Formats: sequence, structure tokens, C-alpha cells
Amino acid sequence: MKENNKVVLAYSGGLDTSVILKWLINQGYEVIAYIADVGQAGDFQQAKRKALKVGAKKVYIEDLKKELVTDYIFPIFKANALYEGRYLLGTSAARPLIAKRQIEIAAKEGAAYVSHGATGKGNDQVRFELGYYALNPKIKVIAPWKMESFLKEFKGRTDLINYAKANNIEISSTIKKPYSEDDNLLHISHEAGILEDPAHECAEDIYSKTVSPEKAPNTATKIKIVFKDGAPVKVTNLNTGKSETDPLKLFNMLNDLGSKNGIGRIDMVENRFVGIKSRGVYETPGGTILYAAHKDIEGIAMDREVMRLRDMFSPKFAELVYNGFWFSPEMNFLMAAINESQKAIDGSVTLKLYKGNVMAVGRQSPSSLYNKDLSSMDIAGGFNQKDSEGFIKIHATRLMAHSAIMNKHGNN
Repeated sequence: MKENNKVVLAYSGGLDTSVILKWLINQGYEVIAYIADVGQAGDFQQAKRKALKVGAKKVYIEDLKKELVTDYIFPIFKANALYEGRYLLGTSAARPLIAKRQIEIAAKEGAAYVSHGATGKGNDQVRFELGYYALNPKIKVIAPWKMESFLKEFKGRTDLINYAKANNIEISSTIKKPYSEDDNLLHISHEAGILEDPAHECAEDIYSKTVSPEKAPNTATKIKIVFKDGAPVKVTNLNTGKSETDPLKLFNMLNDLGSKNGIGRIDMVENRFVGIKSRGVYETPGGTILYAAHKDIEGIAMDREVMRLRDMFSPKFAELVYNGFWFSPEMNFLMAAINESQKAIDGSVTLKLYKGNVMAVGRQSPSSLYNKDLSSMDIAGGFNQKDSEGFIKIHATRLMAHSAIMNKHGNN
């Protein structure tokens, strides 16, 4: 083993990363466990005790929730980014932040290596490793699920459980939920296992962040979201009068409101970056509300041509986030363009939340481009309707020329 044998392992406390921790130690590495708190459920102190018991030299527990909201979630929603037109990028949003802090810890500890427990079939391996290399080109990555020596030893879950028992690693149960989950502030995902049949309806007991729309309240919840430069700065529940202005607190409030009203469920088959199709069931309560509100405030405050250009960028932005290119020159370029488009996207949107639905019912903005007099059917408002005649003729010139040519060819 080389003199610098320190490795910072992204550690969850679950079976896979606990086995990987012990396996790395048995390979001769000095392991520093790193637990990223991005809003997932779990007992982090218990995970820390477990990591130390397995043999970690040190354990970092990093609270990244507020940074996740302000520096990753809000920028994604400024871009109206949806992967393949549906997925709100819940897992993808947290990975670059987790990778960033892992690299910072490696630098602080003088570690030459970082490691993760992502498999060789999924997207997360790409997101983590692209982030590592972008932030520190000299870092060395240990990815056990792509290493021949590890794969020979561990064919599947049974081998992991047996290894844990042999090495006195605590495991909560030998029977796992028959599917896989990823949880953070923005969403929870459910995939694999019993969900691998795309025709199999997701059972209600799989959902954990949202009530069933059928069981949601029979009266609508009315809320107001205030925006400044495209980011939410205040959320008010108009039914109760409760408000939040802190970014993390207001996003948690949106999650709570969405959860209670059955909002944010998506069941889809998507294309992973590695070329595999996968079925994912997602719950994104607060994000779904924020997406609808942000789209609506742009309708009144954003210039039409700027919106068209931004809408061209949005799918590419989503693709870069999904594929793990957060720290890339193309993302820097798009982020600058998106931020420019959000200047003066200010104002408020009033929404009704009802049984899985998010309905914008009113909006106002100090940057409003809406002119009631111009659009009114009852007021002239300075718009000379006679000008429309020339406007139409100019646009019809091309169509008339095309029609004449087609008629000529049709007569031959």
C-alpha cells in the first residue's frame, strides 16, 4: 500500500457502505467516513457510532440542507428544469453537493482517495465521479462495485449480509424493503425490486412523503409564494396566516403543504445516462408546488423572446444535472444565462392545493409586462387595431408564395 492510504468514504450507515468500509480497511486503507445530511431520514449519531465500531478512524457528519436548497434546488427551479419533461431531478440535485464536500474533506484530511457505494449500472456513480474529478483532477477514486476483486467476493445481498455477520457489522435486518430508495429534502425515489415490472402498479404503502390524493383534505389549501430574482423568498399559508422567509424553512413548509395535499407523485420510465431504461416512482411535494409557481410568475414578468430562449436551454440544463455535469464549463455558461433571465422575476403567485393538484389562481409583479388596457377587449388602450392588417399581410407573404408554388406543381 502507498504511504498515503487515507480514503474518505461517502457513508450512509446502511449495509452496502458498512461492508465497503470494512472491506477498505481489510485492503489496508485508513477510512474516514463522511455522512452528508441532505434531509434524509435517519439517525446520524447512530450511523457515526456504527462506523467507528466497524473501524473508521474518523467520522464527519455534515449538515448540507440549507446549501442544498439555496445553491442547488433553487437554481434548478429557476431553470424550470425537468428531465425528459417529467422528473424534477431530486436525486440528481444532491449529488454534486455531496461530492463537493467530500472533496473538501479529503483536502482537509490529506486523503489521496475518495470512495462511494454506487453501483456500476446507475447514474450516481457518474454524478459522484464527474464531480470528484472536476473539483480535484488528481483525486483517486475507489469504486468497489466496479472492481473485479470486490465483485468476485460479493455477488449480491446475501454475500453482503454474510460478510457483515462474519465481521460483526450491525445490520438492522436481513430482509430489506423489496425496492430501493433515495431520500433528501427535494424528494424520495422508489425503484428496483418489485418496481422493476413497469406494468406493476405501485402499491400505496410504498409512498412515504405524500398522502394519497384520494385521502387528502376535501377543502383546498390556499398559499402565496413571493419571488425575488426567480427564487422564493416567502411562503404564506393563507388559510392559517403562517409564513416562512428562511430558505430552508420555507422549502420545508412547501414540502409539508404538498405532502398533506397529495402533491408531487410521478411514476415513470426514464433513460439513465449509462443507456439503461429504469422505472422510478418519485415523490416531490414541495418541488412540484415551487415549479408551478415559478412558471406562473414568469408568465407575467418575463419577456417573450427571453422565455423562448430560456425554454430552449431548460432541457439541456436538466440533462446536465441528471448526467452529473454540474461542475462543467457548459453548466457555468447555462447558469449565467439562466441567472440573467431571472433578473426582475419578482412578485407573488397565489395557488390552491387540492387532492394532488397545484392550481395558480392569481399573480402580481412589480416587473409586470402585462398591460390590461392593451389586452382588453373593451378598451383601445393605445393599440391601433388597424396595424394588425399589415402585420398579418407581412406574415402571410411567405405562406401565399408557398401555396402558389404548390398549386403550380399540382397542376403539372
